[in-house]
Amino acid sequence: MEPENTEIETPGTVRLPAEAALVYVGFWRRLAAYLIDFAILLPYALFVSWFVYRSKEGFVIGQFAGLIIAILFEIYLVKRFGGSPGKVIMKIRIAKVDGSPVGYKEASIRYSVLFTISVLSSVGLIIGALNMPDSEYGALTFGTRFKHLKVLAPPWYQPVQVAGSVWVWSEFVVLLTNKKRRALHDFLAGTVVVRG
Repeated sequence: MEPENTEIETPGTVRLPAEAALVYVGFWRRLAAYLIDFAILLPYALFVSWFVYRSKEGFVIGQFAGLIIAILFEIYLVKRFGGSPGKVIMKIRIAKVDGSPVGYKEASIRYSVLFTISVLSSVGLIIGALNMPDSEYGALTFGTRFKHLKVLAPPWYQPVQVAGSVWVWSEFVVLLTNKKRRALHDFLAGTVVVRG
């Protein structure tokens, strides 16, 4: 005869949802959250396009500001609210595989690969900007300037871009081919995206 469970539930007891009760979120709902985040960040992107790309110094500042905003969205908001504003609006959250809230560790691991690729890309473009004469930088249009920045970037810039593309497409493939709809970054961090 097995002993009876005599656990006493107090008012402060928090019960985590059972893993079986979690509703995993797939591609379309995540895409909707991403588009909401894009709309929220659009004023910043327009400001950057208008102001920051007028000078090399502004370009450098813009690259660093972009990384700071990415850390805010991908680490701080994930730890604090379970996701970005788009995820909160879509009523989805990032959680550990058992459904409990993520901490800074999981949020940081989850973003680590894309962050590394983003930092390397930004550094490569900054090096390209610093190698371009001020007169040339100011005379080029936005699209032409970006092409020149890529040409003046270090030799490792292009492989970083390829690695970024491979990573993003691999994320989609993995997300679409497993039952819990976990992307590669979810497997790395031990997280899932669930309704909530």
